[in-house]
Amino acid sequence: MPDLRQRLTAALARRGDVSSDFDLNPDISAPQRKLTAAGVLIGISETTGQVLLTKRSPRLKHHPGQIALPGGRQDPTDATPVAAALREAHEEIGLPSSIVDVIGTLPPHQTVTNYHVTPVVALVRDRFDHVAEAGEVSEIFEVPLDHLLDLRNYRVEGRHWQGRKRLYYTVPFGPYYIWGATGRILRGLAERMA
Repeated sequence: MPDLRQRLTAALARRGDVSSDFDLNPDISAPQRKLTAAGVLIGISETTGQVLLTKRSPRLKHHPGQIALPGGRQDPTDATPVAAALREAHEEIGLPSSIVDVIGTLPPHQTVTNYHVTPVVALVRDRFDHVAEAGEVSEIFEVPLDHLLDLRNYRVEGRHWQGRKRLYYTVPFGPYYIWGATGRILRGLAERMA
């Protein structure tokens, strides 16, 4: 998909600001806090145009059962957030980094859970056996990139959090409720590709 590669490269070259879980909530200011570096992978199949997503294990302490991009905190052995995203994608879903072409990164996203997340946009050249890390991932699934790039598929919804209503982006797909940081990161890509 050379056209997709070119479009992604052009979109990622555009300037952009850091996004945040607080973007839609101007009345809630982000507290002063130390943020932990992390990386997530927006892995797009070069052959099918599908984006890899996971459903987190319901047994996890943080964000159980939520939809997420493969990724996690940057360990001391990870040179960069990109390295963290690739390592975590291998651990969580069995994606070999040897078949991943990193196109670039989106501006970082700051979460309410104190992470400074670098979204890594990459093309996955070949098919691979999806292997869910039992302790973290209950399901691996794919969503068409076209669905995620269509801004009409995004909605603003909200729920009560720490005594007030907090708004966030959602981009539902079939039985999957994609929201929060994952929804905001994917919308950031959609905005750049529009």
